[in-house]
This record gives sequence, C-alpha cells and structure tokens, in this order.
Amino acid sequence: MEIAILLLPLLASIISGFFGKYIGDRTSEVLTSLFVSISAGLSLFIFYNVILHQYENNVVIASWINSGSLNVNWSIKIDALSSVMLVVITLVSALVHIYSIGYMSHDPHKPRFMAYLSLFTFSMLTLVTSDNFLQLFFGWEGVGLCSYFLIGFWFKKDTANAAAIKAFVVNRVGDFGFALGIFLIFYLFGTVNYSEVFSQISQIIDKELLFLGIHIKAIDLICILLFIGAMGKSAQIFLHTWLPDAMEGPTPVSALIHAATMVTAGVFLVVRCSPIFEYSPLTLNIITIVGMTTAFFAATVALVQNDIKKIIAYSTCSQLGYMFFAAGVGAYNVAMFHLFTHAFFKALLFLGSGSVIHSFKDEQNINEMGAVYKKLPYTWILMIIGTLALTGFPFLSGFYSKDAIIEFAYLKGNTTGYYAAGIGILTALLTSIYSWRLIFKTFHGSYNNKKIKIEEMHESPLVMLLPLVLLSIGAVFAGFLFKDLFIGHSEYNNFWGNSIKFLNPLSTEHPPLWFVLLTPTLVLSSIPIAYYLFVKNKEIPNKFVQLNKPLYNFLVNKWFFDELYNFLFVQSSKKIGLFFWKIIDVKIIDKFGPDGISSFIKRLSIKASKFQSGFIYQYAFMILIGFSALLTFLILQ
Repeated sequence: MEIAILLLPLLASIISGFFGKYIGDRTSEVLTSLFVSISAGLSLFIFYNVILHQYENNVVIASWINSGSLNVNWSIKIDALSSVMLVVITLVSALVHIYSIGYMSHDPHKPRFMAYLSLFTFSMLTLVTSDNFLQLFFGWEGVGLCSYFLIGFWFKKDTANAAAIKAFVVNRVGDFGFALGIFLIFYLFGTVNYSEVFSQISQIIDKELLFLGIHIKAIDLICILLFIGAMGKSAQIFLHTWLPDAMEGPTPVSALIHAATMVTAGVFLVVRCSPIFEYSPLTLNIITIVGMTTAFFAATVALVQNDIKKIIAYSTCSQLGYMFFAAGVGAYNVAMFHLFTHAFFKALLFLGSGSVIHSFKDEQNINEMGAVYKKLPYTWILMIIGTLALTGFPFLSGFYSKDAIIEFAYLKGNTTGYYAAGIGILTALLTSIYSWRLIFKTFHGSYNNKKIKIEEMHESPLVMLLPLVLLSIGAVFAGFLFKDLFIGHSEYNNFWGNSIKFLNPLSTEHPPLWFVLLTPTLVLSSIPIAYYLFVKNKEIPNKFVQLNKPLYNFLVNKWFFDELYNFLFVQSSKKIGLFFWKIIDVKIIDKFGPDGISSFIKRLSIKASKFQSGFIYQYAFMILIGFSALLTFLILQ
C-alpha cells in the first residue's frame, strides 16, 4: 500500500508523458487524475490507522547506495508526520488534477502538463516519506526541477521563462546551504539516516568547528545550514523573490506548488529535524525572527498588489512565515496544524482565482474586474469561504491554527516570543484587509472590464467547481475537527509519537482573555472597514496613496528586494562576465592563444609566399646564401 501511494503518480507521469499522444488527451487526464486519486485514498487510510492505532512502518524498496560507511536505502517512512503530509499532498494534488481538466481544456499540450503534475507529486511524496537525508535531498531537487517545468510550462512567454529560471536559481542558493548541512551531518556522524543521526545528536552538543574563520558550535552550524535550505524552498525573506514571479505558470500550478506542497517542504524539514533543532536555541531564535519578519513583509506588499494571483502568492509567503515562527518557538505541532489547514483554504483561493481568471479570459488585474458576484455566484461564495478561513474568522480552520500560533508565541514568555506574537496580531489584521480588498474589488463595486461585456460572463464548468467545493469543506471544518488531534491536551496528545521531539513540553496554560479575543476582534472589525474603503469610498485609498507616495512606492516595489539583488548580484555578475570575455578571453587568451597563433602563421605564410617568384636565378641565389650560412657555421664549430 505504501509503495502504491508513492509509485502510482510516477506511473501516471510516465504513461502520460511518453504515451500521451497515443492514448489521447482525455485518457491522459483521466488516468493521471485517477492514479493520484487512488494514492490520496490510500493516504487517507494510512492517516486513519495512524490516528487510531499509532501505525508506523518503514518499507525498504531497495538498497540504494553502499559505499564505504555510506549505506542508504530507498525507503518509505510512515509515521504521524509523514502521514499528515501524505494526506495534504495527495488530496490537493488529486483535486488540482481534476480541476486542470477544465482549466487546461484549450491547451494543446494537456498530456505533458498532466505528466508534470504527477511527476511533481511523486517528487514531493519521495521527499516526505524519506528516512534519510539523501533521499530527502533527491525529492527536494526533484520538486525544484518539476517546479521549473511547471512555472515555465507556457515557455513561449518570455515572462514565464524568466520566472522559471528565477525560481530555479534562487532555490539553488538555498539548496547549496542544505547540501552543505547534509555533508556536515555525514562528516560528524558517518551516516545520513534519520534514526542514527538523531540518536547521536546529544554527543556533539559541545563540539565546536572552525567555519569561515569563526568558531561555532557544530549543532548550530548544522541547523543554520539546514534552515538556509528551508528558507529557499519556503520563500522566506531574502530568498522569497521567486514566489510571486512563479505566478506566470498556469493557475493549477500555483495551487499545487504554493498551497500544500513545494513551499511547505521547508516547514516539513524543520519539523522533521526537530530532534536537531531542539538543541540549538540560537537557530530557533533565528527561525522565529525570519518567520515573523516574512509574515509582516509579505502582508504589507500584498496590500498594494493588483494581480489577483500575486496577492494570494504573497499571502502564502506570509502564512509560511507564521509556520516558521511557530516552529521557532518550539511549537512544531502547531506549525504542522497551520500547514494542514492552510493547504485547504489556500488551494481553494488559488483555484477560485483561476475560476475568475478563466471567466475573464485570462485577465488577472483586480482593477479590471468588479460587480460579477451575480454572474459567478458559486465562485464568489467559495472564495469568501476561503477568505474567511485565511483571515482567521471565528470557528473556521484558519481561526484555530493561526490563533494557536500567536498564543503559543505569547506563552513562550521571552522577548522573541512576545515580539513574534505582536507581529502575528498585526499581520493578521493586514491579512484580513488585503484579503477582503481582493474580494470586494473582484466581485463588488462597479464593472471595470472594457474587453468583455458583463453579459458574456459565465460560471466555470462543474469539473472546476467540484474541487472548490471539496476544498471549502476542509477550509470550514479541518480546524475544528483536528485541533485536538494536532495540538490538544486530551487522549489525542500522543498522536505525534516520536515523529516530533520536544525537549521541554509546551505550556498548557492559556493567555489572558483580552489577548485571546484581540485577534478575532481585529479580524471582524476589518471587514466593514475594507468594504467602506474599497467599495463605498474608493477615494480614501487613492488620497492615502497620493499623500504617502514614498511608502506606496516602497511597498509596490516589494521593498526593492529585486532591485537590490539586481544591483548586487545580476549587474555585478554581468560586469565580471564582460570583463572576462572582453579582456581575459578576447585580448589575452585568444590574442596569445588560437587567434594569435593563427594570425602569426598567416603573416609568416604571406611573407614566405613572396619568395615564390618563379625565377630560377632567385632560387639559386637563396640556395647560395643557405649554403654559405651552413659553411660558416661548420667552420666556426
């Protein structure tokens, strides 16, 4: 059963990718959707067994590498942590596959697209079911490669190509740190298997290493390098710039990559390695600071974006920040809880935005929409559900997980925790404002599209709406149903077993009532405020922009990260490249190398050709000079 979960998406990818043109578009779509759906059903069954029977298993598929002390198997590790990820990945992927049948109906390359989706799913499953760092890295890189294919699927668009390359390059920066972390683990422990590494961690707590001329604890260095990898994959600040640009890919790709799979890999890595991170308070503080900064940064940028998918993309970036600072304060189970609930409502929002874009014939600017809630009633209702869940509306899924993160940060009781809780509350308010701005500008107010008449607007087909309905169920009920399982202090508190390590048990206390009520109050009050600002009196935001032009430009340019990186890395790399080309290559290597030698021989041959006059007396004269020179040489000897 475990093998089937892993290999069915791979088999679907192979069949659709290599034989798609023979079996046809419809067969490819149905086959890939069916195989991934079966994988999702089996994942639910395993998750059920983990809940009821604390089921754990480690299925060895094959012996992979045996070289010296490096012994690595290709395995499928099933425990509470991997079972949660299996459910999230396969469920969202199955619904995205089904949704793609309708969304990509006019694309001429549907089998290839479905093959990429299935291969991406296989890579992600490989990542989360690994029992060693090497297999995890294989899945990690597989996910990165597939994301390149999917983001750049419409490769005839220059922007899609640029976005795919950007995502690939930025992730390589994080992956370099991740690879160094794995090398260091093997150097210190002589193995890359989780169980063997985790059991030896306590032995190196006091060990120090010299790294870049700095004495640093080995445990801190390992954790920092691993976290750099997580930052790249999960688009945390400084390595986040690829995520918004990735919206150039088809909308199903955005839902798959940015809701529940690729971007959550970094969170999974930190939680999986909790037996290591627990011994590094320095790194946990860094994770907390990076997470809360990312959450706030992305929320501020989302406030001024006009591309419907980019708003949701920055929302993803912000919510990932929440997950990281939850892990940073030691609440790994709460981070996983938010990852779980976030998958449903964020996939719902992405697919809902795809339904809107589909109806507007590929228009993504929310300023070109408006007043279509009667024309797209189902999409409107479903996106409102997703928005309510995202903003933390009471008793929907996001309410339980997001509030839990803020509360546990507060209960941490140190400066970092209090600061993270404060930033979390402020970010929750900003999240609600930009989310309702999207809803009101897209579905309410006046109709602003000049290319399509409002009478021509129509709802998406059933094959696109059905996944939205199923995701909305998760967005509404996932938090309430699973809060006790993930973070409760009841009979379910043993759910995580040994998959997550806590050196110190999480606080069972409750924050003050005023603190508990603060976030929901701000979230609820923001709804009428957003309606007034973006529907009833649109001049207020416009006046604010005019009065605060520098701030607006700062936010609309995404804190100028792209410009900064362009100046520091892109332009400098170009200058270095031009120097080596124009000076080193052309003027030195080529001049004194092949070009120089060839030109010298050419000049020599031209001069030598002048002696080929055809006159016998000239040849005799040259022979005489040569004979005289030889004779002189012999006499002098």
